[in-house]
Amino acid sequence: MDASLLLALARARLGAGAGSIQGAWASPRALALLWAPDRRAGIEAGLAWVFLLNPSPELWLLHDRDEAYQLLKAEARPDASRRWLLELKGTRLTEVQGDPRERWLGLVLRRTAITGRIEAARLAFQAIPGRAGLRLDGLDLNPVRIGLGQLFPPDVPEPRSDPPPYLRFLERFGPRAEAALAGEVPELLPGEGPLLARHRAWSLDRAAKTILAPRQAGVDRKLVAERKRLERYRDALAGDQARHTLALGQRVRAQALAAELYRLRGAGGRAELLDGTVIELPEGIRAEEAVQRWFGAVKRAERGLARLEVLQGELQRQLQQLARREALRESGQEPAPEPRPKPGQARSGQPTRKPKAMDKRENRKDARADGKGKAFRSVMVEGFEVLIGKGDADNDQLTFKVAAPLDLWLHVANTPGSHVVVRNPERIAELPRPLIERAAELAAFFSKARDGGKVEVHYCRAADVSKPHGFPPGKVLLRQWKSLRVYPKE
Repeated sequence: MDASLLLALARARLGAGAGSIQGAWASPRALALLWAPDRRAGIEAGLAWVFLLNPSPELWLLHDRDEAYQLLKAEARPDASRRWLLELKGTRLTEVQGDPRERWLGLVLRRTAITGRIEAARLAFQAIPGRAGLRLDGLDLNPVRIGLGQLFPPDVPEPRSDPPPYLRFLERFGPRAEAALAGEVPELLPGEGPLLARHRAWSLDRAAKTILAPRQAGVDRKLVAERKRLERYRDALAGDQARHTLALGQRVRAQALAAELYRLRGAGGRAELLDGTVIELPEGIRAEEAVQRWFGAVKRAERGLARLEVLQGELQRQLQQLARREALRESGQEPAPEPRPKPGQARSGQPTRKPKAMDKRENRKDARADGKGKAFRSVMVEGFEVLIGKGDADNDQLTFKVAAPLDLWLHVANTPGSHVVVRNPERIAELPRPLIERAAELAAFFSKARDGGKVEVHYCRAADVSKPHGFPPGKVLLRQWKSLRVYPKE
């Protein structure tokens, strides 16, 4: 903003009458002075001067209902605004200081204190791009000092030469230059009507380009980014759905192979059914292990598809909401931002409900001591569930909180490793030997002896395992046990 225009606008306001300031607020980049309504001067209620510091220092005349004014006021800081208001409220503009060759404007403001004393202060505005600032200095016994933006000297600057903008101003107005500097020439700004009306129209145009347009561009960028994110999310869900649907196809061969496990147990490579169908088994996997693996994959696929149905419903809701926001933007309206859900509340506005098993993790027997996932692995062997601990504290939890007294307990001898528990819900007195050997192989594999040869594994009833006071996590004492030697095998 040229110095000559800045000075002319201030003098035009003073020429219309010594206006009174009835409100003020300050933000990091602007200071607003709300003028008291003055019918003779053409100042309606709600008009305010806005001293903008960045992105470019300018003096605007806005109404408090204008969108740009409200956006700038939303940035105001309560403490700074309260201090500026305390010093400016009730003051009247009595003098305008400045030179058309310097981007500096001084407004002398006076008011009558409660004691009857006249208080005077000067509001100085340095409108140099990159060095814009405001300061309020007392001119009487009350040396008020409030600053905003870049710091600059309190004295009126002395012009050294005629800058090009001032020379262009003189060339443009010629003999009317003095009248233009006094704010008596409306042609200072484009438009129609008096200079006050033109100043308001020019301010609205500058605010639209400086404040509103960048904000609307930011909204457009956010909408485009949100559309791309939801499209990527939709493609990812489609890929997961295809993968889970493909995994469901393993159910047929798993059921067919499980029906003939009585004669194909232990088979590897390929298994031929009674009807002549040949089923290729994974390399190094026996028939019963393949059945378990395929059924596990089917269960995971079923859970995944159920979860995908919920996620796809939420995705459709977000896409519909985004489409409404895009429609509002195309119609020229400002789309309202999506409200963030409060803690404990879902996006739909309903309180979130956690599964009962997740309400209190400390009540979950399968929870790890550090709160991360389950405390054990679970596999099926010969129709029995085998649980394998994951750490010292988790081993204690598995042995003393999960295992039943008649469950089978296994651990590799004299070597750190996982506790292994074979569930025995039917309370069978003697579990099958192949089951015990397989569980022992797992106990050897999930230990520090997995890279050795045959290792010794102790096994007993869970009721025979105890933990004396003072034993570290994972260390237990066996009342009685048996042992066998196996190779570690996953």
